[in-house]
Amino acid sequence: MSTRVTGAPRTLGDGAAPVLDVAYIALGSNLGDRAAHLSAARAALAALPGSRVIALSRVEETAPLDASPQEPYLNQMIVLETTLRPRELLEALLEIERGEGRVRTTKWAPRTLDLDIVQFEGQTVTEPDFVVPHPELPNRDFWRRELAEVRLQR
Repeated sequence: MSTRVTGAPRTLGDGAAPVLDVAYIALGSNLGDRAAHLSAARAALAALPGSRVIALSRVEETAPLDASPQEPYLNQMIVLETTLRPRELLEALLEIERGEGRVRTTKWAPRTLDLDIVQFEGQTVTEPDFVVPHPELPNRDFWRRELAEVRLQR
């Protein structure tokens, strides 16, 4: 497995202070109480170790990305200052999704909660199962709108 993380250098086990970076995380929900799922995700992100929420976009409703019949999504972008390494943050997001009842079935299936790392300010990631910036960013107008909104807050 090839792993490449570029950007802010990190050293393990040498007592160096953790490196602070800024992550842009997309939240989405189209099953159950969508607003409650987003609220729970915001609270869980704020509680991550070495992390704090520094900006939020408005919540917006969008149509599903594929043509299958399903409910619209509520979406929001969160800006998270964090010392978590990219893979640690990804694992934390997956745990938050599971805590909100997310069950992964098919790619475009409805979901209680979807959390995506859209990008970092100081790092990129290229792994077989994990790429940042998110490869779908150019295809998601709502992410680009939300990114523009939160960047104006900073």
